[in-house]
Amino acid sequence: MATTYLEVCNEVLAELNEVLLTEANFTSAKNIQLHIKNAVNKAYFDLNNPEYCWPWLSAASSLNDYYGNAYIDVEAGTRWYLIKTGSTDQNSDYGQVDWEHFTLTTEGVDGETSPYTVRNLSYISIEEWKDHFAISENLDKSNSQTYGTPKRIMRNPDGRRVGMSPIPDKAYRIYFYAWERPTKLSSYADPVAIPDQFVSVLVSRARYYAWQRKENPQQAAIADNEYQKGLRAMREQTIDAAPKAFTDDRVRFV
Repeated sequence: MATTYLEVCNEVLAELNEVLLTEANFTSAKNIQLHIKNAVNKAYFDLNNPEYCWPWLSAASSLNDYYGNAYIDVEAGTRWYLIKTGSTDQNSDYGQVDWEHFTLTTEGVDGETSPYTVRNLSYISIEEWKDHFAISENLDKSNSQTYGTPKRIMRNPDGRRVGMSPIPDKAYRIYFYAWERPTKLSSYADPVAIPDQFVSVLVSRARYYAWQRKENPQQAAIADNEYQKGLRAMREQTIDAAPKAFTDDRVRFV
């Protein structure tokens, strides 16, 4: 089971030799206990914010055959779509999207059978689209309702929508890779969405804020140093790039 908000708070309180929280008094915490609750949340966002592609923030647990853990369904005659279907505001949007790898297919679309259409979609800026494609595509829509298979995507200035270029001529499914935003911890039972082996990094960051409150800069500096070392280890073990080349150290004997 994942480590809970209560468990992290109590680990920090124990290191400070303070009274631990319980499930019963967690909501009504005051003074140092309330500060630790807030410190853990600040530390939780500090830990998640430096990298958008932490594995635990992935929108789904596995890839599909089209390189993606999320998809949107597009329809004929409509250019713009919310990146996250059903999202109501930026807080419920994806935290990050891999704009360089979008794939279009007709597989999974109602009424479509093999052979399916499959193609990569190139990302272009909305300025480039306006300069080179917008007029002709808008004329096609206005005059003849002539659309086509999308070849390009662009990001709306509000960051919440993706545009198809050309406008789709029929239904397609668009796959891509996305990461969720970290969610503020609230209930004592809320799981901390990081592997247990890295919980100590979160605790170090929370201790940093706790020692600041206690006006102990030396202990705060020690906690911050532990946090920075732990953050580097997290990057190395979870998201650093795979090697681009492999060497062969076998010796050939003749």
